[in-house]
Amino acid sequence: MSQRIVSFVMSGGVGSRLWPLSREDNPKQFHDLSGDGSMLAKTLRRLAARPEGQTPIFLIASERHADRVHADLAGIDLAGGGPLFEPTGRNTAAAVALASLRTLSEFGDELVLVVPSDHEISTARQFWRSVEAGAAAARTGRLVVFGIKPTQPEIGYGYIEVAADRDGVFDVSRFVEKPDLATARAYLDAGSFYWNTGIFLFRAGAMRDAFAAFEPRIWQATEAAYHAATNDLSGLYMPLELYSAIPSTSIDYAIMERAKDIAMVAAGFRWNDLGSWQSLLDVGPSDSHGNVILGDVVAIDCENSYIRGDGRLLSAIGMKDVAIVSTADATFVAPVSHSQHVKKIVEQLEKSGRLETRFTPAHDRVIESGAWRRRVRHWLFEETLPLWSRSGVDERHGGFHEALGFDTAPLMKPKRMRTQARQIYAFAVAKERGWDGPADRLIAHGLDFMAGRGRTDKGGWVRTLNVEETFAFLDAHLEDSRMTGFLDTSGGEGERRSNPHMHLLEAFLAWHQATGERAYLRRASRIIDLFRSHFFDAESWTLGEYFDDSWKPVAGEKGSWTEPGHHFEWASLLIDFAARSGQTDLNGFARKLYASAVANGLNRATGLSYGAVSRQGLPLDTVSRSWPQAEAVKAAIALNGAGGPDLKPEIEARVGRLFRWHIDPAPLGLWIDRIDERGRSMATDVPASIFYHLVCALMQYLDGTAEKR
Repeated sequence: MSQRIVSFVMSGGVGSRLWPLSREDNPKQFHDLSGDGSMLAKTLRRLAARPEGQTPIFLIASERHADRVHADLAGIDLAGGGPLFEPTGRNTAAAVALASLRTLSEFGDELVLVVPSDHEISTARQFWRSVEAGAAAARTGRLVVFGIKPTQPEIGYGYIEVAADRDGVFDVSRFVEKPDLATARAYLDAGSFYWNTGIFLFRAGAMRDAFAAFEPRIWQATEAAYHAATNDLSGLYMPLELYSAIPSTSIDYAIMERAKDIAMVAAGFRWNDLGSWQSLLDVGPSDSHGNVILGDVVAIDCENSYIRGDGRLLSAIGMKDVAIVSTADATFVAPVSHSQHVKKIVEQLEKSGRLETRFTPAHDRVIESGAWRRRVRHWLFEETLPLWSRSGVDERHGGFHEALGFDTAPLMKPKRMRTQARQIYAFAVAKERGWDGPADRLIAHGLDFMAGRGRTDKGGWVRTLNVEETFAFLDAHLEDSRMTGFLDTSGGEGERRSNPHMHLLEAFLAWHQATGERAYLRRASRIIDLFRSHFFDAESWTLGEYFDDSWKPVAGEKGSWTEPGHHFEWASLLIDFAARSGQTDLNGFARKLYASAVANGLNRATGLSYGAVSRQGLPLDTVSRSWPQAEAVKAAIALNGAGGPDLKPEIEARVGRLFRWHIDPAPLGLWIDRIDERGRSMATDVPASIFYHLVCALMQYLDGTAEKR
């Protein structure tokens, strides 16, 4: 009986060499690039087709791709295996260590086969024949790799140089990184170099020993994360704080280039890593002129070209030896011989904060724009506004109640002026958008209360109404004498914070919109200058919250404290200011803030924004409140109209999460404000201060979606 081989598929990459088709949210392993399903599904089926012997199949994938992974697993017998989800990518050394740990804990010191998820391999039988040819060497403790005899000089692959041949198994002399063209030609002429397929076969114990000798930190950190993992029917999930502590490097650097006595099997199968548009031209169905043409394309007098249109009509005349790939939001054009360099484009886009590398607009993945419109409209106009116009109003003492219970009864809490102002603003927005409720009476009721109860003896407001008096108070008592923003308190004591400045920016923009007077834009521009010079960190794309008197981040954890919800708020405000002022470079800052919040600020279990994370992306406040989710909707709407990618699917997804977790579980017209990291409600009441966030965000959603349902 053949020995058990425990197989692992590595599916954590983003496939940037095939941009704009392959992107972070939908990388190349989930695409059908050569027929017969996604690359991942084909890889899994190949492993399941071993002629004889037990072959449990595991998958190491990004947690953010869990839904796609489960779709590709459907109908495939994993023989007792299953998915292992990484909360963040830590490169291939961590994946191989994880594969070894899983095998040792469940099967003992068995053979382990590790394969990429996105390679084109001819037949399962030839593949397994090559793997079995290396099994004897692996059983003796050697690490076995698989090489392909080169057929042309190739600069996109790593190489393996071999020496002695022992019954079809070669001794490896060295591994070589991707060469330039002249070196690749020399390798081809030498005859002792093979393309490195990135496929590994080894005993789990032998790989453990190799990590102990060369990279014990990687093994120990991976082991800590593995033993702290949670397991359910959908897969194994590693904790982010432990998994992110694993040093990030490739298995080649960590082990293979340093270990001795490595064996190589000359693979007997056809192989292509489909890592460039040239490779897709090589394997795709070509016409009589050597072109691979896919999608809605009209090509005349073209030769040896890869031309793909996903979405709109693409036409080309007289193209020779080029790659042209067009999606709904991006087009890539290059000589096929240079198509490997698309990663340079991706790097430049990411540096400038463009989101086209992260989100896919492909029509087969777009949720219909306005899908939530009917539910949103009903919740606003039939449930929420009527309830808060009745139960939220303090008819006896004036103003608006600070909070309601889940039975809609008002709770006796001290009233904050900002809550009064927010309620007034929300009812004004509702009136402007067509609500036929008593908006005028409610607005007057709130203003009367603020005018009668909200003054301080210095002429300001307890947290402000008459615009001229308000601005006079700001200038006289809250303006920093050094002209670096405003003070949090009229006494100037305590830390400096970015958040009050954000709300001032919001107010200045609102006054400019209401009056058209550029004086308010000039006030806003001073806050924008602070954002550029102090609030925004260009390295991490994050926004600081707490600063000392010289606008340096305060010491300790608070200096690293960032709030994804504020990233979303700033993003939409920057887009707004850019449109009014002409400072269009701020759109790039907005994209970076949004990208940072999405990448590092979301709870992977719920998709909701955390309360706070460090600049390095570690959760500091794991509670998800309702207002950041509303601000995420506003930010996605703003970015969607600012010249970037099509974010309509992102908008629908954000609205969906807001309803799934915060609105639908609550009584009619109310919401669950606080949710823990496992998705459980922590709310004891419904704060009125959130009403304005929800009303404004969802009204903007109605404004931006067509009446379809």
